[in-house]
Amino acid sequence: MTAAGFRDPSPRRSLTLFRAFLREQRDPEACYALLARDAADQVEAYGKVAGKVVVDVGGGSGHFTREFRARGATGILFEPDTGELGPRPPAATVVADGYLLPLADGSADVTFSSNVLEHVADRDTFLSELVRVTRPGGLIYVSFTNWFSPWGGHEWAPWHYLGAERAQARYRRRTGKAPKHTLGENLFAHHIGPTLRHVRARDDVSVVSARSRYWPFLTEAVARVPGVREFATWNLLLILRRCPP
Repeated sequence: MTAAGFRDPSPRRSLTLFRAFLREQRDPEACYALLARDAADQVEAYGKVAGKVVVDVGGGSGHFTREFRARGATGILFEPDTGELGPRPPAATVVADGYLLPLADGSADVTFSSNVLEHVADRDTFLSELVRVTRPGGLIYVSFTNWFSPWGGHEWAPWHYLGAERAQARYRRRTGKAPKHTLGENLFAHHIGPTLRHVRARDDVSVVSARSRYWPFLTEAVARVPGVREFATWNLLLILRRCPP
């Protein structure tokens, strides 16, 4: 089910995000600020964040954390890669791995993870840690780019459909530099079907919504069709609710 206030996003919103994505290399600040506002709106479809503790796991340079703080939340960024933090990370940023967060059980009202899951080898342990630090009744937001998405290979997409090694070699020939991502090292082939089966089988969370993050219509319907969803969803958004112990 979805939140009472959630509606399928508009084609205009999807087009605006896509145009910002095309300008990411030239204007990353504007791109990620827009994405942060959009993600915060998605979270707040399930309740305002003002006065709540929002834990941003793997949030890079902190755009999401800043947006949640601007909306009145106590936002805390946990990022394992100091190279991703940029020159001005948010105050009180913690360098920590998402597999082992330095937080007590049930510390967060909202645990947020945007486009991190495809960069972790052990999907199940990562998700378990997000669940552990979320209070009973709290919200868990997880989105990721699945492997068969048109952007599954990241900077060497869509050539990943022809194989990772071939796609990475093409990227090196075309750009004269090594790609940022290497399959099996910092990019992993996670799929929607197995991920949905995993979260639905857990007894510590309930699945509130599973849908395409950017698709402009029938967002939940496209994520329900086996096979098709692996290509058409582009990016899966999971909204989970922490169950009481």
